[in-house]
Amino acid sequence: MKRTFITAIGLSVAMLSQAFAVTTPTNGNPLETIQPNSTTYWQQHVVYKMNVDMDVKDYKYTGTQELKYTNNSPDTLKTVFYHLFFNAFQPGSEMDVRSRTIQDPDRRVEDRISKLSPSEIGYLRVSSLKQDGTAIKYNEEGTILEVTLNKPILPGQTVKFDMEFNGQVPQQIRRSGRDNAEGVALSMTQWYPKMAEYDFEGWHADPYIGREFQGVWGDFDVKLTLDKEYVVGGTGYLQNPEEVGHGYLPEGTKQKKVKGKTLTWHFVAPMVHDFAWGADPEFIHDTLETPSGTTLHFFYKDKEEIKENWKKLQPKTAEMLAFYNKNVGKYPYKQYSVIQGGDGGMEYAMCTLITGERKFGSLVGVTAHEFAHSWFQHVLASNESKNEWMDEGFTSFISDLCMNQIMGENKPNPFEGAYRGYIALANSGFEQPQTTHADRYNYNRSYSISAYSKGEVFLAQLGYVIGQDNVMKTLRKYYNDFKFKHPTPNDIMRTAEKVSGMQLDWYLTDWTKTTNTIDYGIKSVTEEDGKTKIEMERIGLMPMPIDVMVLYKDGSAKYFYAPLRMMHGEKANPFDGVERTVLPDWPWAFPTYSFTIDTPKSEIVGIAVDPSGLMADVNRENNEYQAE
Repeated sequence: MKRTFITAIGLSVAMLSQAFAVTTPTNGNPLETIQPNSTTYWQQHVVYKMNVDMDVKDYKYTGTQELKYTNNSPDTLKTVFYHLFFNAFQPGSEMDVRSRTIQDPDRRVEDRISKLSPSEIGYLRVSSLKQDGTAIKYNEEGTILEVTLNKPILPGQTVKFDMEFNGQVPQQIRRSGRDNAEGVALSMTQWYPKMAEYDFEGWHADPYIGREFQGVWGDFDVKLTLDKEYVVGGTGYLQNPEEVGHGYLPEGTKQKKVKGKTLTWHFVAPMVHDFAWGADPEFIHDTLETPSGTTLHFFYKDKEEIKENWKKLQPKTAEMLAFYNKNVGKYPYKQYSVIQGGDGGMEYAMCTLITGERKFGSLVGVTAHEFAHSWFQHVLASNESKNEWMDEGFTSFISDLCMNQIMGENKPNPFEGAYRGYIALANSGFEQPQTTHADRYNYNRSYSISAYSKGEVFLAQLGYVIGQDNVMKTLRKYYNDFKFKHPTPNDIMRTAEKVSGMQLDWYLTDWTKTTNTIDYGIKSVTEEDGKTKIEMERIGLMPMPIDVMVLYKDGSAKYFYAPLRMMHGEKANPFDGVERTVLPDWPWAFPTYSFTIDTPKSEIVGIAVDPSGLMADVNRENNEYQAE
C-alpha cells in the first residue's frame, strides 16, 4: 500500500512517540485524589508456613504446610479447593490429552507427557489434612483437591489447615520440572498444594491444562532443605545467609559451618500470591544494587558460552526496573531474581525463570517481558485464566516500550508487530472473543495472539482514542489504585474514563467481548463549487473516532477529527504543529459520514484515515486517497 504522501511530511507514529512512556506525573496531580470505590471490595487472605525436604537424587520431596485462611467474603464456605499442579505431568492427565488433541499443540509439550515413565512423572499427593486440629475429608480430582469442611468458614473467620504432602518433580516439560534442556536441575514452580482463589465470582478451581494461574494474596514462610552444593534463588527474602552463603552473604561476613550434607534455605515473602524457586549446583549468583533500593539477583549456569551475556544483562535489568518504576509505579519489593530454568520465560512472585542460552538481544527481551509481569501480574493480580489479555497484553505493551528505549531500537511504532498479529487473526476467521477462557481456545495460536497481541493493541489503540499521554496516566493510576488487589476489565476501563473524561464502555465491550472488527474507508472525494467533499464509510461493526489527514500541493497538512458520539468527549490534538478541525460527532449507526473542506480537489495531494496507524483497521487498503 502506498503511503508516500503521508511519509513525506512525517505524519507517523514517530510524531506521537514522545507521549508514550517517558514522563512521570508531577506532584499534586489531581488524578491521584480520585480513589476507586472500595466500599464493597473484599479479597481472601492466606498465611503459608511450609517445611520441605528435597532429595535431589530421585527428585522426590516431602513437606508440611500450615495454612491460615481468612474468609473476608460475605459468604459462608462449606468447601475449599487446592491446586495440585504437578499432577498434570502424568499420562492421561487433562494437560496430556488436550495437548494430543488440539490441532496446534505447544511444541514444548506435544505428546511428551504420555511417554513419561513412573520415575519421570510429576505428582503432588496429600497424605493428611486437618482443619483446626481435626481431620477432614478430601478428594483428589486430577490437579484439584476438593476439601469438605467439618465446620463452615464464616464471614470474617480465620481457620488453620495443617497438611502433610509429598511430591515428585516431573521431567521438565512445561515451566516446571527437573533437568531442563539447558541442564538446570530444579525449576520449582507451581510445586506445592496451593489454595484456590475465591472471589466475587466464586471459586476459581481451574484444572491445570496448559495456561496460567491465579492465587490468593498472603504471606509465605518457607524452609527448603536440600543438598548443600545446590544454590537456590526464588521468591522472598533469605533469612539465613550466614548459613547458606552462595553469594547471599554481605561483604565481610563469614559463613557458618553447617554439618551434614544438606542445607536449609529459609525464605520469607510478604504480600505475594505465589512462591517459586530454582536450584542447581553449578549456579553462579551475582547481585546488583539499584538506586531504588531493590537488589537484583542473577542465577545462571557456570558455562563460558553464556557468562558474557548474563553479565551484560545485569545493568540492562536495572534500566528496566527504572523504566517500569517511572512509567507504571514503584516496584514494592526489595529483591528480584532472574533465574535460568524452565522452558522459555515465565513470571513468578519476585522472580522469573528463563532459558539462558540465548543471543543477547533475546536474553534482554525475555527478561524485559517477564520482569514487566511483576507489575501487571504479581502486583496487579488480574485473573489470568479469564482475562489473560490484561496480564500478557499490558505486559507486552510496556515491555515493548521499554525495549524500544533501553536497547535503542528507535522504532517509530513499537507496537507494529502486535498490530500485524491481531489483524492477521481478525482476518483469518479463527478469532474468538477475549472473554474466552484461556483453556478454551480452539487453537493455541488464537490464544497467543488474542492474549499478547490483541491485549497490547487494547492499550496502544486506547491511546488513539483518548490520547497517548492519557494512556500513560491511566496505567499509573490503575497501578496505584489496584495494586495488591485483583482488578477486572471494568477497572481499567473506569480508570481510563476518570483520566480522560470520556465514556468508554463501548470500547471495552466491542474489543474484548466480541470479534467485531474496525474497518473505515474513504468512499469518495468529490468537488462541489470549488470545495472538496470527503465521504467516509464504516464497514466494520466496531465504532471508532476518526482521524483524517489532508496533504496539500504546497506541502502543508491539515488534520480533521470526527469524534465518536458515544464517547461524549474528544482527545487533544496528537499532531504537534498541524492545524486541527474538530468535526461534528459521527454517530455509530450511520454507515457513512461526510464533511467539506474549503479547498478545491485539485489542490489536494492525498487524504488518509488514521495516518498514525494506531487504529487497528483490518483493511487499510481503503484508508487513503491519492490524487491522480
